[in-house]
Amino acid sequence: MPASTDVRRLVLLRHAKAEQLGGAVHSDAQRPLALVGRRQSGQVGLALAAAGLRPDLVLCSSSLRTRQTWELSRGALGTGAIEVRVDEAIYLAGVDDLLEMVRELDESVQTVLVVGHEPTMSRTAAMLAGDGSDAAAVARARAGVPTATFSVVETAVPWRSLAAQSGRLTRVVPPAH
Repeated sequence: MPASTDVRRLVLLRHAKAEQLGGAVHSDAQRPLALVGRRQSGQVGLALAAAGLRPDLVLCSSSLRTRQTWELSRGALGTGAIEVRVDEAIYLAGVDDLLEMVRELDESVQTVLVVGHEPTMSRTAAMLAGDGSDAAAVARARAGVPTATFSVVETAVPWRSLAAQSGRLTRVVPPAH
């Protein structure tokens, strides 16, 4: 693997626990975080900061629960500016759609955080896992991940060249209990 400055990181975060559909909520996209999801989001921010995974860019689904997950996580990552792109396409994106979005990123982006939904987050992590990936992390990604879980894929290829098995899945981090 090249020097660490040549390594790009794709962090795939499944949103935190949301309220169930019903009551005043009329659409899945407008489900807010549950109380446990709010706690999980703060823990995610602390875990990202502890792992040195402060993103240069955040790609966030337009759903309420993903936007809330990011907003509640960002506090632990410091006060510096982080570019955030809220994109409705992430809400319905499959693996191929998400990869296409990442392939369009500027090469100056070293670490990108995607805040999205299952099963796309875990399937993307599993699909990108190539040589040198952590076997336990790959198994967890293949099985699907619970809410507020993030996966870290490192790659030495340019974003535009990201493809199946072109990364190294280094860890899958579930929420703290």
